[in-house]
Amino acid sequence: MRVRIVEKPNQRTGKLTEGIVRKILTNSPHHPHGVKVMLEDGVVGRVKEIVSET
Repeated sequence: MRVRIVEKPNQRTGKLTEGIVRKILTNSPHHPHGVKVMLEDGVVGRVKEIVSET
């Protein structure tokens, strides 16, 4: 799944990073600040937008 996430250092600026989810790190299906994921390139952050289901 392709998503846009906000990394911890970018939370104040809101800068988004796009990538494909490798692993879901949050245990619950919902989180008030977004589900935490790891992208294929190893970047970790909270999902802000789902780009596509590919």
